[in-house]
Amino acid sequence: MNVLFLDQFSELGGAQQCLLDLMPAVQNAGWQAHAGLPGNGPLISRLRQRNVTVDPIPCGRLSSGQKTLADAWRFSSEFRALAAAIHRLALKADADLIYVNGPRVLPAAAWVARRRWPLLFHCHNHLSHSAAWLAGLALQRASAQVIACCSFAAQPIAPRVPPSRLHIVDNGVPDFAAPARPSSSLDGLRIGMLGRISPEKGQVEFLSAARSLTDALPQTRFLIAGETLFGDAAAVAYRRRLDQLAAGLPVEFVGWRDDAGAFLAGLDLLVVPSMREPGAPRVILEAFSAGVPVVAFPSGGIPEIVADGKTGFLVSPATPSALAARILDLVCQPHLLDSVARAARAAWSERFNLRLYREQITAIMAETASRGRSAPRLAATVSAP
Repeated sequence: MNVLFLDQFSELGGAQQCLLDLMPAVQNAGWQAHAGLPGNGPLISRLRQRNVTVDPIPCGRLSSGQKTLADAWRFSSEFRALAAAIHRLALKADADLIYVNGPRVLPAAAWVARRRWPLLFHCHNHLSHSAAWLAGLALQRASAQVIACCSFAAQPIAPRVPPSRLHIVDNGVPDFAAPARPSSSLDGLRIGMLGRISPEKGQVEFLSAARSLTDALPQTRFLIAGETLFGDAAAVAYRRRLDQLAAGLPVEFVGWRDDAGAFLAGLDLLVVPSMREPGAPRVILEAFSAGVPVVAFPSGGIPEIVADGKTGFLVSPATPSALAARILDLVCQPHLLDSVARAARAAWSERFNLRLYREQITAIMAETASRGRSAPRLAATVSAP
């Protein structure tokens, strides 16, 4: 089987890491992988290292969050060129399946696919109302199959997708081998965050909580791993604000970390204070795998993967003061942290491991391609708009 993978970014966010993690299973199945990506980010070189053919597609930047009229104009103006590029790549790859890993490229991919190529959309985030409306039309046009990383991500598009075509598949992450848990001493604790630096991820709330904790936990170090991604100008300004808020605090910004397992192995507690989490963040599952206890706000799909008091700890209300109070309470209960971390590691082994993720995704890919082969087809000469 030949698969054409499409993404709206070539930088390495969570959705792109999921795509990379899938590639060994695709190739082990004997399938040929081709990819269409914009820009020149690290995802391109990572895929090429895995012998994936990568070609460029014209997919420009849009504003982060709420889209502007300029974004709408830019999206419309690039549609024809993007559809034409996808059409050329599908023919070049002799594709049996088009796998769309981001909503920006979905309308053009659906226009091209129609009844000519089976289409599978992997939805990693809860889409805004307008994006969900457009995605829903595209999915209907292409009679596409959909994978969502959690029920929360699936909600906006579920009304336009028949239940038989909608699949909820938990993300899977590698085995990071649980480290030895810390002693009961409060000296030298390391509490951290890992992920993209952006307002919705809650670094401001983390720093505010850290300021409240410094007197009670004077030997504690707070670490923030991550950088701004996707050319997000608002996130760059937000990063400058974080530097100002961290002044005078025992906080270290350690930058982007390719090896999440090594970073997590040095933590006593991972904090995920997402304010508007659009999906089910991989970093929580990575902490589960590493045996590191997690404290998080119950935002987005997080409550679907964290059982409060069993595999992690959810903080409500989602405020810095409540977060600080919960952290202080937990670090005084090392045995509770240890038992929850062990339960989280067991949850990773049973539900969030990479083997299960790959098996489920490739099975849906094979089913989608098979359905496409049995459906009536348009001629191969169908052209892009």
